Amino acid sequence: MITIPALLSPARSGRMADDPRRAIWCGPTYSSQPADIVPDVLALDEIRSLLDTDRLIDEIEAGFVLYSEGKVTVPPVGFLHFDDPPGDVHIKYGSITEDEHWVLKIASGFYDNPLLDIPPSDGVILVFSRRTGALELVLHDRCWLTDMRTAAAGAVAARHLAPSGVEQIGIIGTGVQARMQLEMLCSVVEADSAMVWGRDEARVHAMIEDLTKSPAIQAAGLTLHAAATVDELTEQSRLIVTATSARAPVLRADQVRAGTHITAMGSDDDGKQELEAVLLGKADRVVADSVAQCSAYGECLHAIEAGEIAKGDLLELGAVVAGPALGRTSDDQITVADLTGVAVQDIQIAKMVARARHETRKGR
Repeated sequence: MITIPALLSPARSGRMADDPRRAIWCGPTYSSQPADIVPDVLALDEIRSLLDTDRLIDEIEAGFVLYSEGKVTVPPVGFLHFDDPPGDVHIKYGSITEDEHWVLKIASGFYDNPLLDIPPSDGVILVFSRRTGALELVLHDRCWLTDMRTAAAGAVAARHLAPSGVEQIGIIGTGVQARMQLEMLCSVVEADSAMVWGRDEARVHAMIEDLTKSPAIQAAGLTLHAAATVDELTEQSRLIVTATSARAPVLRADQVRAGTHITAMGSDDDGKQELEAVLLGKADRVVADSVAQCSAYGECLHAIEAGEIAKGDLLELGAVVAGPALGRTSDDQITVADLTGVAVQDIQIAKMVARARHETRKGR
């Protein structure tokens, strides 16, 4: 655990900061919160040790149900876009009715960072008291919690929408999320193999080599293959995940066979698109993590604008979880899940870490 330096502590009694070099008005200190109380800051290693990954999928699933039941306040997502160097920042925040906390998450991706030999992603989740507004916990997760809750959402979608008897999983993409999706799917799908396609053949083979060492892949007994083409992947896979930053479709309607489920992860911002709009019109069920978000950007927006579907055709993932009859009812159906990432996922995963931290401190 990292403690914020004393330099950041608020000045007492509304005076200027004690250090004369910091001539900044720090505001009054109220008797209910001593001046020397500052939030704990957890670094990535400690966060990793506290997160119960075995329970993560169930917690994210429960969050989706609460969201679809109208028990979660989620304001519109904030976006920042940069051109030079290229980067995106997503700001998501919200609260669950009757929870003790509300959460704000900032996650960034700067795509030239690997050229500087630094990770492309960074991020932080802030946990505030709903009673006082006080900042209680800072989770400097460097985007790891965002990646984990995103992968868990893909597992929730597959659990409720994939056909029975999936023998092979198809992954389109070679980034961090593509890898994590496959690892997380091992918890909900008993497949024999997985096939990976990406634009860069070298990255495909590097991803496969890395994943063969993954404990999750090894425990599932998955054999991994590289697909020469998207057609080869779709021909053999009944569960397909697209996890790319594409701005033009990487998957066409005519490539998808009956009885296939597709989870599209990458269209989480304006202008992104992984699926041909006709594909959503062809699907028997189109499920959004958030109807409000997916009709404003993502795969659903493109299909709505193309006249392939209407906003009223969309189902919400939490409603499908709560009412399975709304989702897949036959192994011959084509289903699509459009996942843009909802703040309730950040709330749920932050609460998991906060609870584990509390229990750990109680046990000392």
